[in-house]
Amino acid sequence: MADRSPNRSAKPAVAQQSTAGVAVPVDRRARAVAAFRKALIERKMTQAELADTADCHEKTIQNLIAGKSVRDQTLFDVCMVLGLDYEEIRDDWHGSIAQHENGSPAKIASNPAAPTGGTYDREPIGGMVAPIYMGAYSKHAVDHYPGSYLTLRADFTRKGHIVAYRTDIAWDDGWPSLLFQESSRPDQSYAHRGRLYVPASSMFIHLVSLTKGAMRMIVVSQIDQDGIMRGLITTLNKQRASFVPVSTAIVYMKQDAIPLDVLGDVGPGHACHAAYTEHLAGAVSEGYAKLIGQ
Repeated sequence: MADRSPNRSAKPAVAQQSTAGVAVPVDRRARAVAAFRKALIERKMTQAELADTADCHEKTIQNLIAGKSVRDQTLFDVCMVLGLDYEEIRDDWHGSIAQHENGSPAKIASNPAAPTGGTYDREPIGGMVAPIYMGAYSKHAVDHYPGSYLTLRADFTRKGHIVAYRTDIAWDDGWPSLLFQESSRPDQSYAHRGRLYVPASSMFIHLVSLTKGAMRMIVVSQIDQDGIMRGLITTLNKQRASFVPVSTAIVYMKQDAIPLDVLGDVGPGHACHAAYTEHLAGAVSEGYAKLIGQ
């Protein structure tokens, strides 16, 4: 269906009615709808994908894109997925100059995700909260993660060898979430870059990279007081002319400085080999990962 913009040369449009019983100027809501449409195009998402990610019905998204009334919770969820400023969108959706029929100022709903009975930080959400499908974590809640990590895992082909490299984690304001980047790998051409998914109800987090449909998943414990995360990496490894799935323990150790001589291929004769082996063995023996054999 064609996108019909308001006719600004005609008489003022009759205001739509919001779910809160507030008269909303059509041009203000149209601006919010345009922001949703633009964000969908920029992120190359379909309405069905948006509905699935925002955990709502596709019909609800269709109503949203058509400028029809939806709940504030829906506005919030969609804004989190698309990286839009919820308060700005909400004010446009309801119309900050809208009034009730009796002429009194309209009451704009507060953040639907804020706990009732408490205070709400009015700082704009845009750039500060990760999308819902990534855990809806705030920048402030994960401010102990950014930094550099010595990363250890077993070599996939040479028994007894360990691969040590650097992983940097930082907050990305452009796509609100934690971003990781690997470097100083012996096989640097296979270095990954991806996002952190932080479930609110789990002791573990996920470092996920996705390239042209190929996904690598790392599941590690949330960072402890010593700055260590332990868990499991699942990826593909080249075996002759093909790639096969592999999985092994992995450890991240946050450090202020990571000398180059502790990175790379760490074999049995390396000065760090014994310590690295102990860290990886501890990830399994201490219950941070479980490897099931035949």
